[in-house]
Amino acid sequence: MESRDRARLDAYFSRIVREHATEAPPSSLLVTHLLPERPAFVRAVGAVTSLKAVLPKPKSVDGHAKREVERLYCVDELSRERFADPEAAVAHVEMRAAGEPVVLLDVGGYFAPSLDALCERFSGRVLGVVEDTENGHKRYAASGKLPCPVVSVARSPLKDPEDYLVGQSVVFSTEALLRDRGDILHGRPALVLGFGKLGSSIARLLHAKGVHVTVYDIDPVRRTQALSQGFSVARDRNRALRSAGVVLCATGALSLRGEDFPELRNGAFVATVTSSEDELELAGLPECYTRSTVAQHMTRYETTGHYFYLLNGGEAVNFLHGASVGPFIHLVQAEIIAGVRALVQGGLGAGVHEVSAAARGSIATTWLHYFNER
Repeated sequence: MESRDRARLDAYFSRIVREHATEAPPSSLLVTHLLPERPAFVRAVGAVTSLKAVLPKPKSVDGHAKREVERLYCVDELSRERFADPEAAVAHVEMRAAGEPVVLLDVGGYFAPSLDALCERFSGRVLGVVEDTENGHKRYAASGKLPCPVVSVARSPLKDPEDYLVGQSVVFSTEALLRDRGDILHGRPALVLGFGKLGSSIARLLHAKGVHVTVYDIDPVRRTQALSQGFSVARDRNRALRSAGVVLCATGALSLRGEDFPELRNGAFVATVTSSEDELELAGLPECYTRSTVAQHMTRYETTGHYFYLLNGGEAVNFLHGASVGPFIHLVQAEIIAGVRALVQGGLGAGVHEVSAAARGSIATTWLHYFNER
């Protein structure tokens, strides 16, 4: 990052911190993608909370960013297994923030399986959770009766630019991997599984590139939206899998089960927008399939009479090229900080909440001041 850009980013977050600081900052644990631009956001979280631990998403860690963050904060290993185990989850939060009020800043619902135990058995007090992603939003919403407030920014209008650009980066990275192997997108019909904000962005860019796109979504409303935008909409999901040359998984949940992989067209490429543990049931793939690396970040799965290719091991394909969405990511990061303030101020009952429209408007105004140069 150029020094001028770094200075502007630091000035932006300094103002966000001033606008959302509280008199009694809580402790916090922060789950985050530790990408090159992320240390500025981490420092901002450390300015509005007592940041006890940074938990980087394991498949999206930039070495330089990690070293920069480690100079200021504890950086702990993150895994689904640790926080799915109530004993391990409580022990970890006790180790970092025993007896203190704490806010859990999440990306993907890592704390959801153990949230009841954390609220009941932690020696301090869990003020609540701030969740960044649609997948995580669904995990918390599916938990039934939540034991504390969860402020979700996943469906915020401030996240729309990020989601749109993430979809664009997914197509870029998918095409780059195919080209590295001497192949192209054109001539390969594409199937987009999921027509939410990411899936619709992917479908639009593929269409703009001249690729024939078919969409499938379990939600009939989204299927009508896709149809109204000129996309083919699959009536039969398995038939669509058998005819697609490229399958892009953008459901934010489980896109392909083990029994779906044999339905794929021979030579199909599969890419995802999030982690393999969320989108793909690779453990359910029939044992007869063998696996081999055929190119960098490309794995061939093969059995008698059938084969397909998996990009980036099933992890988010766009992280191979930085997953950059430019300064628009800082809109959502600021809203996460606003979510912390909402939890500290209190008054939110147990359940899923959003940041107020007034706070979003203030964030957008501040962002425009620093990043709209015209």
